[in-house]
Amino acid sequence: MAINELELGRQHELAEFLRSRRARLLPEQVGLPRGTRRRTPGLRRGEVAQLAGVSPEWYTWLEQGRDITVSVQLLESLARVLQLDEKERDHLFLLALRQPPPVKTFVPPTMSPLLQKFLDQLGIFPAVVLDPRLNAVAWNKAHTAIFGDFGELTERNRNLVWRLFTSPIAAKVNEEWDHLAQVYLAQFRAEYGRFINDPWWAQRIAELNEASPKFRELWPRHDVITVSEGRKTMHHSLVGDLCFEYLLFQPVDAPDLRVLIHIPRAGTGTTEKMERLVAGLAE
Repeated sequence: MAINELELGRQHELAEFLRSRRARLLPEQVGLPRGTRRRTPGLRRGEVAQLAGVSPEWYTWLEQGRDITVSVQLLESLARVLQLDEKERDHLFLLALRQPPPVKTFVPPTMSPLLQKFLDQLGIFPAVVLDPRLNAVAWNKAHTAIFGDFGELTERNRNLVWRLFTSPIAAKVNEEWDHLAQVYLAQFRAEYGRFINDPWWAQRIAELNEASPKFRELWPRHDVITVSEGRKTMHHSLVGDLCFEYLLFQPVDAPDLRVLIHIPRAGTGTTEKMERLVAGLAE
């Protein structure tokens, strides 16, 4: 398919989306009188244009799928007038600008009870749910068996980047730790780009710069990568080395959460060790 055909398809989809959202609104929902001469449901184009602060001609062209320039401010105005929810607002920006809308402020994501149930069903697989700041917001018993009860820790000590760069093993850098540090830090940097005006990030970055020479070395590189799986080894005081493969993924209905699952590596004895550690919590 030619590029111009793809572009026409995107513009047509945007036009259809705007028309559908305009049609579902009653005049009284936006503070306008209903009147008596409405042949079709919803708002008129001119009414949307008036409320959004644009000319009727411009808005008509937008709904006709014409190739015209739109700005972030204008799309935000249309999202407000058309009373779009967050997912609809995202869809509007992706269709109009091919990019998601700017993040307004950080709002702690909602943790689904079903997601917690999923963690609990993983048995000896340590798992944790992370928010955009890489703070742990949920975990299972297997995770507690290795790392302790995160419910008793401060937010800072539940942060994966803080734990990684300030733990005693950070002073004994090896190839595996170095790779893991780069992966976590790149994810941290990517999320920082979304919330760059949030003072939490400035404070945490300043604290990490103060606490960790390795962080001071890596942070200026501005690495932004996505790694969804890998390997890690950690030492436990009771059972010795634990060897895992890890998997990092995003729930479809919770885009601001990441689930990190550790899977015991075959032939390392980690499965048996995890069984003993988890059983110890039940005693």
